[in-house]
Amino acid sequence: MRYRTIGNIPVSAVGLGAMPLSIEHRPDEEQAIATIHAALDAGITIIDTADSYHWHAGESGHNELLIARALARYGGGTSDVLVATKGGRGRPGDGSWSVNGTPAHLKQAAEASAKRLGVEAIGLYQLHRPDPTVPWAESVGALRDLLDAGTIRAAGISNASTGQIREAHAILGDGLVSVQNQYSPAVRDNEPELRLSADLGLAFLPWSPLGGIRRSSLDGPSRPTSAGTAFHLIAAERGVSAHIVALAWLLARSPAVIPVPGASRPASIQDSAKAAELKLSEAELVRLEGALRR
Repeated sequence: MRYRTIGNIPVSAVGLGAMPLSIEHRPDEEQAIATIHAALDAGITIIDTADSYHWHAGESGHNELLIARALARYGGGTSDVLVATKGGRGRPGDGSWSVNGTPAHLKQAAEASAKRLGVEAIGLYQLHRPDPTVPWAESVGALRDLLDAGTIRAAGISNASTGQIREAHAILGDGLVSVQNQYSPAVRDNEPELRLSADLGLAFLPWSPLGGIRRSSLDGPSRPTSAGTAFHLIAAERGVSAHIVALAWLLARSPAVIPVPGASRPASIQDSAKAAELKLSEAELVRLEGALRR
């Protein structure tokens, strides 16, 4: 396992996105815990969660509680595992998502998350999404207060623009350590945010990092995308899955990148972890870039 850093914390170059373990069509608890344990066995030391990762109404914190139970039941050491949680969103139970970025809510949510995780201070607490009804500086200011109070050790922001990243950095200083935005072979709109994060020394955690590599259309009447095909061709040449190639491509984008692919089966996260061992050649990266531009 290769390592990268979030702030001054070394973490595995690939993390586990734990959301699929708690939302719609989630596995049973035995499989969910086995998936987390498989990630730890593979050397993964960062697990991404949120208080809003649940399915039904009244289940706030389902994913955090699940992770806490899995860590407590793990046979090996877990002191080096960074659990990165988020606050500022909700799920009323009808499949929709809500947003609440008021300082009062964020402070209460962080305290509740720390209690569910069983920690005195959350290792990394991320503002889940900007609330259009609350000034950004007020929401970020709540993270500043949480840092000062010792409720959280480091702060991150998610789904943020370049302007919001700069403003958060001005407010939080060294307390801001990460940005989590959508980024994948199919969705590269956040390239400016990735570059800015790297320039500011912030880790960039792509969510939904495997978009754009499916080639299910090969079995149907429609033509597959050239990008999806390119990832699969290189995967076949390397004797690995296209998922591994996609994650290795992300890792090659910048030393700041730490992808957190979701998983609901042990085999899935074990496969994803192998991406940290794969270094794509310059020729392979050029092939993929050319396919992505078509």
